[in-house]
Amino acid sequence: FALPQAMSEQGMRRYGFHGLSYEYVLGCLGRLTPRATGRVIMAHLGSGASLCATNQGQSHATTMGFSALDGLMMGTRCGALDAGVLLHLLGEGWDRAQLEDLLYRRSGLLGVSGLSGDMRQLRASDDERARLAVKMFGYRVAREAGAMAACLSGLDVLVFTGGIGEHDTTLRAAVCQQLAFLGLTLDPYRNAQPNTGVAARLHADGSPVEVWMVPTDEGRVAAQAAVALLRAAN
Repeated sequence: FALPQAMSEQGMRRYGFHGLSYEYVLGCLGRLTPRATGRVIMAHLGSGASLCATNQGQSHATTMGFSALDGLMMGTRCGALDAGVLLHLLGEGWDRAQLEDLLYRRSGLLGVSGLSGDMRQLRASDDERARLAVKMFGYRVAREAGAMAACLSGLDVLVFTGGIGEHDTTLRAAVCQQLAFLGLTLDPYRNAQPNTGVAARLHADGSPVEVWMVPTDEGRVAAQAAVALLRAAN
């Protein structure tokens, strides 16, 4: 962060989250396409949401930061927010507990819609605020993905994962349409197929940028790490 160096040395730095998910997805991607070692953007979209940009299998950027609040709009979390809003609320007499409740539990899809933090319920609603929340979510994903593509100087693969990323075909189509300038072309038929629990190719034939849906399995990565640790201890 653009803070005094002493604060960085004390741990005030960008950590990023969803690492287990991205490790699993990138491993799966390596078995699906040789482009997995290229410029990849992975979108873990669910109640918690983030993007991660990798090149040569190494993370170059993530939307989450010191906490799981930064970056994308989420189910009940605000995502990136002008710090001035917090200063203003402090000036209005809000305390830490109130701010924490607002940022973690009363914002995001729930806060904007006033109805739910569940994308499925918002899709089924005709309420204007629900439509706004869905539109904002997709906009933020596309905006951050565009910024990450700039960090990578281009894009080879876009991957969707997480509850929303794996199942919401309409959102995937909207994000890909917004990012079409990067060279990706979605195949409408492939994108419309229901999730069967296995990775699926979503891009059209001849698309310069590949698009995939890869179901994540964070628990498997955690279990494998635990097994490796136990074996090393013995």
